[in-house]
Amino acid sequence: MATAAVVATALPTAPATAQPNAADALKKYNELSEQASKLNQDHLKAQEDLKAKQGELDKAKGDLANAQKAEESLRGQVDLLTEATNSGANFSQISALLVSDSQQDFLNRMSAINILAADNADALQKLTDAVNAADAATKSANEATETSKKLLAEMDQKKADLDKQLAEAQTQYRSLSNTVKSQLAQTGDMSNINVPAGTAGRALQFALDQRGKPYVYGSNGPNSWDCSSLIQAAYRSAGVSIGRTSYAQAVAGRPVGRGEVKAGDIIVYYSSQSHVAMAVDGIRAVHASTEGVPVKIADIDSIGPISGIRRIEG
Repeated sequence: MATAAVVATALPTAPATAQPNAADALKKYNELSEQASKLNQDHLKAQEDLKAKQGELDKAKGDLANAQKAEESLRGQVDLLTEATNSGANFSQISALLVSDSQQDFLNRMSAINILAADNADALQKLTDAVNAADAATKSANEATETSKKLLAEMDQKKADLDKQLAEAQTQYRSLSNTVKSQLAQTGDMSNINVPAGTAGRALQFALDQRGKPYVYGSNGPNSWDCSSLIQAAYRSAGVSIGRTSYAQAVAGRPVGRGEVKAGDIIVYYSSQSHVAMAVDGIRAVHASTEGVPVKIADIDSIGPISGIRRIEG
């Protein structure tokens, strides 16, 4: 994501003969890019939420199917017990006494009656539990379905908003002069940079290796990136799994202060937490900023207002 501060560090002061609207066009482009970046993160989060809810829906459907099978099985057992009772199998104590040939025969018959009664009660209770479980699973599946539908509608709206914002930003970008476009497209420092050993160093090396590649909203690499996909892929290359969105990355690891920043730390920008970069050291960071600007190194504090810093390792 580009901001006025980012571009200001990349561009020379405009000469007095510059077109009157050049600065305004650049400012507008930066504003639209920032808004589009936030919408992009919102859209990505909506996709993750929908995926999670779909998992809940699938589980609820599975629970419902299992409960229905249990209900059918137990209902059959209860039906058999009921049929036996109707056929006279469930004798009373008096009838057992009358038909018994001996005291032992009576005790045997009484034991059978008690077992039959216990089985019947147990089967009825299990059937009741299974029916209740099926009802609960049905309700859960229905709620998950409705939630998924709402999330899908929200995601569609966010996508529509993003597409509109991107179109506006692209229009504004096209209005910039070729000189400004050329300066924005510069790759900056491409020199070899020593990275520390360990997870953070491996992640940083991956991010540095992406310098010069284009920014594309919603891209997951390997030939183009958005801000959060670059950070996620960098740590994935080092064997660490972190969230896809800048929002998820804003709570990954542990927080550190600005004066503690070291290589590999995730720098989170804006109160909206809609942009992320990776610290190269205590002064510089590498990030994917916005369309028309490649992955490059910039001064940490020039990228935008810092809302938080997270350390994944150490």
